[in-house]
Amino acid sequence: MTPTAVQLRPEPLSPADVVAVARHGARVEISGESLEAMAASRAVIDALATDERPHYGVSTGFGALATKQIPVELRAQLQRSLIRSHAASSGAEVDREVVRGLMLNRLHTMATGRTGVRPGVARAYASLLNAGITPVVGEYGSLGCSGDLAPLSHCALAALGEGRVRDARGALVDAADALAEAGLEPVVLAEKEGLALINGTDGMLGMLLLAAADLRRLVSTADLAAAMSVEGLLGTDAVFAADLHALRPHPGQLASAANMRAVLAGSTLVEMQKNGDHAFTRVQDAYSLRCAPQVHGAVRATLDHAESVAALELASAIDNPVVTADGRVESNGNFHGAPVGYVLDFLAIAVADLASISERRTDRFLDKARSHGLNAFLADDPGVDSGHMIAQYTQAGIVSELKRLAVPASVDSIPSSAMQEDHVSMGWAAGLKLRRSIDGLERVLAIELLTGARALDMRDGGVASSKSSPVLTAVRRAVRTVADGPGTDRYLAPEIEAALGLVRSGEVLAAANAAAASPLL
Repeated sequence: MTPTAVQLRPEPLSPADVVAVARHGARVEISGESLEAMAASRAVIDALATDERPHYGVSTGFGALATKQIPVELRAQLQRSLIRSHAASSGAEVDREVVRGLMLNRLHTMATGRTGVRPGVARAYASLLNAGITPVVGEYGSLGCSGDLAPLSHCALAALGEGRVRDARGALVDAADALAEAGLEPVVLAEKEGLALINGTDGMLGMLLLAAADLRRLVSTADLAAAMSVEGLLGTDAVFAADLHALRPHPGQLASAANMRAVLAGSTLVEMQKNGDHAFTRVQDAYSLRCAPQVHGAVRATLDHAESVAALELASAIDNPVVTADGRVESNGNFHGAPVGYVLDFLAIAVADLASISERRTDRFLDKARSHGLNAFLADDPGVDSGHMIAQYTQAGIVSELKRLAVPASVDSIPSSAMQEDHVSMGWAAGLKLRRSIDGLERVLAIELLTGARALDMRDGGVASSKSSPVLTAVRRAVRTVADGPGTDRYLAPEIEAALGLVRSGEVLAAANAAAASPLL
């Protein structure tokens, strides 16, 4: 169940908390323990504010300008100038949930009491989130090292009452006007605070957490779609037997095989292939059917690893310099995004392959030579009608795009800041392309489900006379609430979008779980 409020403490956030705030608008509260921790670390910074010795982020310039000593009277201006100059993103506007996730992750780092930020600055960020004010951030501007600099700077700029934001209604307005309407005062930054607001992997981490939540749902949906394709193509469930998969006991593979067994349990069509007049005569099904648990299971394993990295990031306090537990202020390299960038890329590879095997199953339905008795392209009158021919083209186009998006971003690096920042992670770019990959996978799976439901209706005459398993009958019934059964050709794009809605909302998975003996893994 999605929480309606999330309290920030020095302890790690949960992935569910980040998704609740970023995607569902849950409120943010800051615990008294965190406020005390922030006040204590701020006292350390205040003690250095008038020190004549250089302290990075307090009395020096930034990056390649770190050798420049800043006079005491200019140190507040130093922080404002940092935010204004670094708010330099460009390109298409980043989704609201990405910006909210980024802000929450940075706020949580403040709440650990390791950044030297005053409690009032943290309260200002919480107020922006709770008021539904979302800074406008362009897709370009982060190299994934020294923090997601430009994206985080736009968020800090909004807290200063500058730049452009989306208000709670989604209108594009000046930040000063949005703050005034919400009854909020702009922040005036003190020493180190500007740097502390922009030095973290918060954007790429937020995108990882959102993508992982989506992929958990989608890999189970893929198991469901694959089982529907096995049934619709008159395949066998014998290859999903538990003892066969125990011979290669990868946990993800075991989970996907168990899901497919559960979905196919009680299928009259499957039983007919085993024991009926037309008993199963093929020695083996094609790989896209027979090997679905192995491929889907590898996706699950990759996702498990990605989630373990995300958990470590959520337990981190990333800033440079950082205020240590014993009161030292130390420079470090914890802002480097390599750990997050790598797994974002790993997931893009897994997503591309999950979509690829789904498209191959769909294509088998449409080929009269491989569909075992179905009309060519599932058309009502092949030749007059084209059926789902072009729906598969759409899948193929998406899968081709996903293969390009699977090319890793994290293997690239472009030096910046006069060679001071000479190796960067490109994790932000990896996160953005993974989001596009997730969107494509949802569409590919929606088309497989739509096609599978049509094929099964052509096999048994429709849901009312269903020979499917109880689970797949429930899924077919859900699909039929948004798309008509077989017939002459009609405008297909709205049906694809409606099926996408079932996948994206989790409704199709919920329909399956309601009919299953126990929820799918």
